Amino acid sequence: MTDRQFETDVLVIGGGTAGFGAAVAAGRQGLRVTLLEATTKIGGVMAFCPGMPWGGGYPVDRIIGGLIEELTGRLSAMDPPAAQKRPCTLANFGPEIVYDHDIATLTMFEMLEEAGVLVRLGSTALEPHMTGDRIESVTCCDRNGPFTVAPGIVIDCSGDGDVSAKAGVPFALGDASGNMMAVTISFHMVGVDWDAAFADPDPYFERYAARGIEEGRLHADLAKLYLMRGFHDGTVFCNSVHIRGVDGTDPVAVGRATQEGRRRCHQLAQFLRDDVPGFQNAHMSMLSPTVGVRETRKLEGVYRVTGEDLARATKFPDGIVACDNPIDDVMRSDGGMTHDAAIEAGDFYTIPFRSLLPERIENLMFAGRILSADPAAFASVRGMPQCMAMGQAAGTAAGLALKEGINVQDVSIEALISSLREQGINRLKQSIAQSDAAE
Repeated sequence: MTDRQFETDVLVIGGGTAGFGAAVAAGRQGLRVTLLEATTKIGGVMAFCPGMPWGGGYPVDRIIGGLIEELTGRLSAMDPPAAQKRPCTLANFGPEIVYDHDIATLTMFEMLEEAGVLVRLGSTALEPHMTGDRIESVTCCDRNGPFTVAPGIVIDCSGDGDVSAKAGVPFALGDASGNMMAVTISFHMVGVDWDAAFADPDPYFERYAARGIEEGRLHADLAKLYLMRGFHDGTVFCNSVHIRGVDGTDPVAVGRATQEGRRRCHQLAQFLRDDVPGFQNAHMSMLSPTVGVRETRKLEGVYRVTGEDLARATKFPDGIVACDNPIDDVMRSDGGMTHDAAIEAGDFYTIPFRSLLPERIENLMFAGRILSADPAAFASVRGMPQCMAMGQAAGTAAGLALKEGINVQDVSIEALISSLREQGINRLKQSIAQSDAAE
């Protein structure tokens, strides 16, 4: 124990989109909520890869609702608008939301303030202290040293699940062979002539990339260039540089990958200026401060979502959010990448609440990319809008559990779904599909 000791109803670990959703949802129920974020900025991949579009928010071309709809609505209503819906140029991806990165981050901080959330930046959760199957306290650290938080409920949205793993939740790293998806470092090109840059119908710029690789000016893993129009005119978001074989739980490996990624980004930016029409007068901007990590631990939950569940377009009774994302698998053991459709066009599946619950830890939930899923399902469920909705569901469930004085595993699914509907989470499509199946 430390001299600095605090109590909170809900401790949210990690300020990415899942942690944001969990903290706001819990705070709006009048709970004392503490949000720990190890970096200086909330947003997770939004902070690590500024400008990354919110993809997957429109399964079957209908927004999933809840906090992502509210956030998008706030941004879109600004003068001038700070977000808009656009079709994705990549195969099998539905519409996405592009936005002004800085205004979006500001707005997310404001929503946390409005919900009464205590946001502690530069703070890391280190070690859970257990009494039986319950987390009694969590040792944390900031620049002033260690401190202890005694929570009623912990929601792990850290992306890596360190505290959940230390609390005894089983987990898997990567796929069956332990291979994790590549990490990514991104940047923007500013001052691009969009008409010239996107005149070629190939969305991956493969002809140009092949020449750069052949001439030794681009890394061999840049066979496809993921270049997308940014939110502001004349900007292009470059999501092309992927580093394979990186253990995202190893900070030294992450640091090395960041430097290697920055070198490759600089090479790519110079190549675009020299070889690709429309980029001649552009310059690089908003280079990622560190790599964005796609995958580390996948925790073992009450239910493990599988690729078969997705293929069957399963709509679970405890489904908390709809999804139709493709199997977006990025460079595990080799340079291969897939964007294969997970389900038939026009259909969707749902993510079950049980995949956010451990089997036995009574006051712990997890949300975001550490949910319980096999590698195929994980490659689809990990979109930022879905992560935000997972967090919103966990934050809502925390309020129900604390109100009733029960374990998180015993939260009424009917009460949870009813509350999420009241918050605007769109489950109408699921109801229609179930009614059609019953007829």
